[in-house]
Amino acid sequence: MYNFFNFQGFTPWSFFVDMGMIFGLILVGKLIRVKVNLVQKLFVPPSLIAGLLGLAFGPNGLGWLPFSNNLASYAAVMIALVFGSLPLSSPKSSVKEVVTRVGPMWIYAQVGMLVQWGLMGLFGLYALKLIWPGLNDAFGAMLPTGFYGGHGTAAAIGGAFKNMGWDDAMSLGMTTATVGVVLAIVGGLVIIKRAARKKQTAFITDFKDLPNELRTGLLPKEKRDDVGESTTSSISIETLTFHFALVFFVAFLGYVLSVAVKNWCSGMQAPYNNMELPVFSCAFIVGLIFKKIFDRTGVTDYICPKTTQRIGSFFTDLLVACGVASIKLAVIVKFWVPLLVMLVVGTIVVYAITFYFGKHLAHNYWFERSIFAWGWWTGTMAMGIALERIVDPDMKSKTMDDYALAYLPIAPVEIILITLVPIAFTAGWGNWLMWACLIFSALLLWLAVKMKWWTKKAVVK
Repeated sequence: MYNFFNFQGFTPWSFFVDMGMIFGLILVGKLIRVKVNLVQKLFVPPSLIAGLLGLAFGPNGLGWLPFSNNLASYAAVMIALVFGSLPLSSPKSSVKEVVTRVGPMWIYAQVGMLVQWGLMGLFGLYALKLIWPGLNDAFGAMLPTGFYGGHGTAAAIGGAFKNMGWDDAMSLGMTTATVGVVLAIVGGLVIIKRAARKKQTAFITDFKDLPNELRTGLLPKEKRDDVGESTTSSISIETLTFHFALVFFVAFLGYVLSVAVKNWCSGMQAPYNNMELPVFSCAFIVGLIFKKIFDRTGVTDYICPKTTQRIGSFFTDLLVACGVASIKLAVIVKFWVPLLVMLVVGTIVVYAITFYFGKHLAHNYWFERSIFAWGWWTGTMAMGIALERIVDPDMKSKTMDDYALAYLPIAPVEIILITLVPIAFTAGWGNWLMWACLIFSALLLWLAVKMKWWTKKAVVK
């Protein structure tokens, strides 16, 4: 196989072969999702299956698939494209609307994020390094990198750390993200069954009652929707070409900005001379600027949010497959004991903050909102939606609507935090950043009490 694809170095054709095998594995993953009942019950996405197959049969496994050594780099590029597409599909919402309608939900989601980062970052610094002094200072931060952030954040932070000299970060982040996806669904189903027995659910639905399309992922004709609107005439430019051009150009300018910042920092004193803004963060900033310009000039009327969302989802599937396939098993074997300890402690921490804060910050349907958060904070937003559809198939709790609004003020904080984590730990002040997360969380909880958003008793309906 290696002799058949005998490329000398990296070429366009080696990229073509990599993508051909990745897309082939995604199709195999989809077939497995359609045919294997256990995979359906666990809601395992085909992109994750593809990544695991690539890991097993690629250069980091049995060596049967001749992937190049650029899979991890592909994941870093894909996350830049994902974040470049996000602002282009964001809705217009006023600050007043967010505060009055979803204040408690915003506090809940923001505190859940910050506490996970703060506690696990400090656990790595003050507990894991005490037992294993050779660990990197940011080892504990790899838990929220994968759990809260998912494979996308793992690619972003892992790529940033790699550029700053820590090559193992990508593999560790992808591992925690992969474990988190499995934990989200397996643990979520166990939690749902227990909550149903305790009468904590408002609209419980057993898995056997779910529509077949949710299990297989194949939509019947009567339930299919449009991918997006045609906003340009194909006689001038195809709509999909137009939207891909926007996303790629935004991500490209983000890369240019990142390189410019890196060159500027290179003239500073160590360790600041090795710092840089991640490309995905710069792409998001450029996207926000373009979004403002487009809103003022009327260009937004010709940008289909559904199309840009689909483009972002397309690149997300690719980065999951490439990211998981690029995991270096030698790194996992090397750190398996502290990694296992971190995963166990992290699971307990996330479970505690998810359901404790959920009981006190959700004014109605506390379990439906909490189980969505569990899926999101251990796996991905998609995992949260899957669990939400089990307990609330008709979406009567309005959980998704409220989270969509609440995420608007959360997104900038998340981007800033993800950007600062590699910089802070490389510079030696990661502990201050983690303490700042906990202090900010305490202030938000104080605000929740003052605004009377904190409830003493959980509300089922």
